[in-house]
Amino acid sequence: MSGMETFSNLKRGLSRLLVTMGALCIGLSSASVAQPQQPVPVGNTPILFQNVRIFDGRNAALSAPSHVLVRGHVIERISADPINVAAETEVRVLPGDGRVLMPGLIDMHWHAMLVRPTPALLLASDAGYANLLAGVEATATLMRGFTTVRDMGGPSFSLKRAIDEGLLPGPRIYPSGAMITITGGHGDFRQLSDLPRTIGGMLARVEQLGGSMIADSPDEVRMRTREQLMQGASQIKLTAGGGVASPFSPLDVATFTEPELRAAVEAAENWGTYVCTHAYTSVSIQRSIAAGVKCIEHGHLMDDATARLMAEKGIWLSTQPFLDLSAASGLGPAEQAKKAQVVAGTENVYALARKYKIKTAFGTDILFSKELAERQGAMLAALTRWYTPAEALVMATSTNAELLKLSGLRNPYPGKLGIVEEGALADLLLVDGNPLENLDLVADPGRNFPVIMKDGRIYKDALSK
Repeated sequence: MSGMETFSNLKRGLSRLLVTMGALCIGLSSASVAQPQQPVPVGNTPILFQNVRIFDGRNAALSAPSHVLVRGHVIERISADPINVAAETEVRVLPGDGRVLMPGLIDMHWHAMLVRPTPALLLASDAGYANLLAGVEATATLMRGFTTVRDMGGPSFSLKRAIDEGLLPGPRIYPSGAMITITGGHGDFRQLSDLPRTIGGMLARVEQLGGSMIADSPDEVRMRTREQLMQGASQIKLTAGGGVASPFSPLDVATFTEPELRAAVEAAENWGTYVCTHAYTSVSIQRSIAAGVKCIEHGHLMDDATARLMAEKGIWLSTQPFLDLSAASGLGPAEQAKKAQVVAGTENVYALARKYKIKTAFGTDILFSKELAERQGAMLAALTRWYTPAEALVMATSTNAELLKLSGLRNPYPGKLGIVEEGALADLLLVDGNPLENLDLVADPGRNFPVIMKDGRIYKDALSK
């Protein structure tokens, strides 16, 4: 057999393997989550939503009864008058019957590879099962109505590619790649027996997997940042302070120095994108801002002066409604104590965000629990503790989409997200009931989202049953 024939056979075999893996990922989906149907191929075949009331992602009121025509990947036409498609050779008509049509939801702090597996499983020598779990969870995420996620740390590049290529259903992923941390910082999951670290030596297991990268100088930070950008990161994440789950980082610790943070900012800006930092405390937030960081993740322990500074500088706050200590049940005593501090700071961060009108995004930051992931929509509904349902939905759609635009030319999905208007990308949810009056509807997507569309493809259609 010639070398060319051998290569062709290998290529055909790999293609069959990828298709099989995609089918496995779909087939392994939890029975408790509505299963995606075969998506409608994107082409010139139009899809018509008839008689819907539109929440456009921006305005706190529904439209009059309307009709929405989707062609290809985008919303082609919105009209209060019936849209005539009689001349079309094929058309799929979805009768809205007065239901609400709204943009797909966006989660700005997600960990696509870290939702279902345990830390021990992730660090195991064979990561194949963990990758299959991530594929199953990606499908479940989409079926909860979250059509876009910003991944804030983890090796999600291959998962993103598989979703984009149609190998399995899942949300759009804005990947950060490995989160960058320091020795002993949030994201350093080595054991004390792994020390001392040898500069230029073998990578730790978590680094080999692409979960996090350890960097202890501006030059190392710059290199690790460029490595993530090389792999396709749309933004960069550093851990500027301590975290809950990491074993060696108290919450009060400020980790990177300002020159180290600035090295990441410079490298990211050279690629036309931005840096966000994991930061709970005022010191870590202020140091991040001084270094040019554009977005703060969390912020639960910041003070009034820091919140005012964020507002004055136009810094984004991507935060989460942490209210439930039951999520800490799998943590050790020290980690549970840190979690309690963060939960106690939730009222503080939202009060300051509202007081100073900080640009605020919604995310969930769910880790290591399928059960918690199923409450993704419930976490959005929890925002009604501080916001009206309309304000919360605007945050989870058009406001989150504004933050995604900071990726500039590194944006993997150019086009308008988070809104329903002509020319926008067709990521749409049909809702039984009015979420502007009852946001709890998003907490039960299996019952209340009869149609889920992403990129012009229908992944769920309960109307035809």
